[in-house]
Amino acid sequence: MRQLTIVIPILNEAKNIVHLIPEIHKVQLKLNLRKFEILLIDDNSSDDIQLVFNKLKKKFKYLKLHVRKKDRDLSKSCIFGFEKSTNKNILVMDGDLQHNPKYIKNLFNKYISGNFDIVIGSRDLFKRKNKGLSFIRKLFSIVLIVVINFLLGAKTADPMTGFFIFNKKIYTQNKKNLYASGYKILSDLIYSSKKKLKIGDISIIFKKRNTGESKMSLFILLKLINFILTRWLKKYFFFKNS
Repeated sequence: MRQLTIVIPILNEAKNIVHLIPEIHKVQLKLNLRKFEILLIDDNSSDDIQLVFNKLKKKFKYLKLHVRKKDRDLSKSCIFGFEKSTNKNILVMDGDLQHNPKYIKNLFNKYISGNFDIVIGSRDLFKRKNKGLSFIRKLFSIVLIVVINFLLGAKTADPMTGFFIFNKKIYTQNKKNLYASGYKILSDLIYSSKKKLKIGDISIIFKKRNTGESKMSLFILLKLINFILTRWLKKYFFFKNS
């Protein structure tokens, strides 16, 4: 169990990655891991990520970069990382520094000690102040969480987060059922699973973005709404008796 792959989907995050990887390194040293790797899954960025990677790779041998040339999509990038992972424990986090690496230890330890299928870094939007979210994004997130909980069932405090650790078998056993597109791969994994999952949460504070721009857009939001409706229809109509 002392193995871990960290999958980081990125797009024009070179200026953030140069700071993020050394911070992750400090944390992973405390986890006493037998096997460890970081997979940067790049959606064909236009910045100097290759130069940054080459410099970081000299010090951090476990760092790998995979570039996807077509069909930019965060969920597809994550899935690509899942396929490339050589470890059964996979942690997903953003590359924009909004997910603080200090929480990796808490996520990993709870996941291991509690024998969870998934442990989620919950932004706890109803209680905590998260400076990384604008009022509008926070409002949209809360509304979507309420809708997801109502239509699909409450599984976690924050099905919209992109910071979580899970067992790779959840992906391999359910990949044919995945919506596999859009912005929120966590919700896809949870609500596409055929079996009941043991899910845990830890509270995190969502940081402000350091550089770059948010990937959220109207198109992404529409995809997310389509995912929720598709999963609801499958749950209560098409596949109710399957």
